[in-house]
Amino acid sequence: MRIAVDAMGGDYAPQQAVLGSVLAAKEEKIASVLVGRSEEISRELAQYEDVPPDLITIKEAREVVEFNDQPAIAVRKKRDSSIVVANQLVKAGEADAVISAGSTGASMTASLFVLGRIPGISRPAIAIPLPTVKGVTVLLDAGANAENDPEDLVQFGVMGSIYASAVLGLAAPKVALLSIGEEETKGNKLVIDTHQLLKESGLDFMGNIEGKDLLMGAADVVVCDGFVGNIILKFAEGMATAIFQKMKEALLQSTLTKIGALAIKPGLKQLKDSFDYSEYGGAPLLGVKGVSIISHGRSDAKAYKNAIKAAANGVRQDMIGKIQASLI
Repeated sequence: MRIAVDAMGGDYAPQQAVLGSVLAAKEEKIASVLVGRSEEISRELAQYEDVPPDLITIKEAREVVEFNDQPAIAVRKKRDSSIVVANQLVKAGEADAVISAGSTGASMTASLFVLGRIPGISRPAIAIPLPTVKGVTVLLDAGANAENDPEDLVQFGVMGSIYASAVLGLAAPKVALLSIGEEETKGNKLVIDTHQLLKESGLDFMGNIEGKDLLMGAADVVVCDGFVGNIILKFAEGMATAIFQKMKEALLQSTLTKIGALAIKPGLKQLKDSFDYSEYGGAPLLGVKGVSIISHGRSDAKAYKNAIKAAANGVRQDMIGKIQASLI
C-alpha cells in the first residue's frame, strides 16, 4: 500500500502534508510518496526522528498548480506539477491512491484526465462525508458538476452507497433524494424524473428528504446535483463556524458565563470535534479509475493522516472494483 500525496497543494504545504504522512507511517504503517519539490520536502522531513525510511519516499515535481490557475489549462500545461505527477504514479501502478489539498478543480481535472473515467460512468462526483446528529451522511455530488441529468444522479446514488459501505462502514446504506418536499411529485423536473429512476434502481431508496432533514441524519446517502450540493456544503461550513463563534461570544460575556464555560468546556470540545472535517480527511472523487481523495485547502496534519487512511481503506475494500461491478 503506497499513497501518492500532493505535498505542494493546500494552504500549509508542504509542512502539514509531510507531518500527516509521517503520522500515517508511524501510527498506521501506511506508506506515502510525497510528490513535490524535493528540497522543501526533505527539509521538513529532517525535523522528525525515527521516520520509517521504507514508508516515506519522495518523488520530484517542480511545478505547482496555484489556486487561481484555470484547472484545465494548468493540468494540461504544468505536466511536472505535483498534482499531475501524483496521479501519474497511480496510473503507472507506482502508487495505489492519490490525495491532494490543492485546488479542487485541479485535483478533479488531473484525476479525470490522467486516470480516466470508469467505463459506464458519465460524470464523476465528489462524495462529502457530512457530520450529522446520528454520525455521518454521504452527500453527493458536492461540486464536481454544475448540471446533471437523472441518470447521473442514479449513478451518484450507486457510487455513494458503495463508498458509504466499503469505506465508512455503514451497513445497507439508505439512499435519499434531496428535494423541496417529501412527496415524489415535489421538486423540479430533474428531481421528479430522478425519483422514479431511483425507485427502480435496486438501491435501498427511502424517497425524498428536505434540507432540514440532512443534518439530522435522515439518510446514509443523499443525492443531489453538484450545484445544489456545493451550496449546501459551503452553507453548512459557514453555519458551523458562525454558531461556534456566537457561542464563544455569549460564554465570555460575564464572569458567571465564563465560569459556566469552564464547566461545559469538555462537552463543547466534543461537540466541535464531531463537526471537524479533519476527522474524515477528505472527499473521494467517485467515478474515476483510481482512488482519488480531495482534501480541504486548510488541511492540517491530522486531516492529511486521515485522508491517507481513507485512501488506504478505499484501496483495501476495492472500492473501484465494486463500482465497476455495479455497472455490469
